[in-house]
Amino acid sequence: MREYTHTILCVDDEENVLRALKRLLRKERYRILSASTGREGLRVLEEEDVHLVICDQRMPEMSGTEFLARVKEDYPDVIRMILTGYTDVDSITESVNKGHIYKFLLKPWNDQNLKQEIQRALEQYDLIAANRALHEKVLRQNQELTRINEGLETLVRERTRELQIQNQALELSHAILEDLPVPIVGVSAEGMVVLVNREARALETPEGAIEEGRRLSRYFDELVSGCVARVLRDGASESLKAGISGESPFRVTVTPLSGRFKGKGVILALESRGKGRGPCDP
Repeated sequence: MREYTHTILCVDDEENVLRALKRLLRKERYRILSASTGREGLRVLEEEDVHLVICDQRMPEMSGTEFLARVKEDYPDVIRMILTGYTDVDSITESVNKGHIYKFLLKPWNDQNLKQEIQRALEQYDLIAANRALHEKVLRQNQELTRINEGLETLVRERTRELQIQNQALELSHAILEDLPVPIVGVSAEGMVVLVNREARALETPEGAIEEGRRLSRYFDELVSGCVARVLRDGASESLKAGISGESPFRVTVTPLSGRFKGKGVILALESRGKGRGPCDP
């Protein structure tokens, strides 16, 4: 079955002209429709998907320019061409200027020239259709991009709110830790002091105040370092009597971090001595 690339509607009240146009285009991949009046041509356009209309100027009931003006109004995408005699040129100039007609061709026509003009007209139709499809695609993509951006903005707002809540909770936690009436020291798995609250900073040691970024062994004896290593290994809290640089005024409770920080460090809580023995005591 022959595949057609375009559909052409030929409108002329002279049957021999319609036959001549069909004969001229029979070898082309065009589907050829015909009508003998403008009104009949409009009925064809209502039922068929037409790409190009070629019509005569002098027809009964409706002239070619009148017919093509209706076509432009109702089917603006259809390319419109008119066949006219020399004496009709002036009468269709206004229609050309108004855009009712893409091009007019003189009778009698040259077959090769007419075929070339039809080919150019259909190329124009395809170009306009491709541009429109591209424009619509860009519009759809812009709409999708807008939707994605709106979703991202919502996600960012929600994430920002979550971070604000987390930051407030973190600040509150730091404030509570800072104000605890018990010396608290945070130690990383590498034995580095990473957190010191107010009570811990107030402790007197031969090395001065306990500072973040220093080794735990700088301030506490080996018993504490050994207990920290076991707590990190076993994941269970332990306590012992231990001193700061050789003294033994405190009971030190070593508690491992949990959750996603499990194995990453421990918390040392220092209490006054005299509260019994722990599993790390000698």
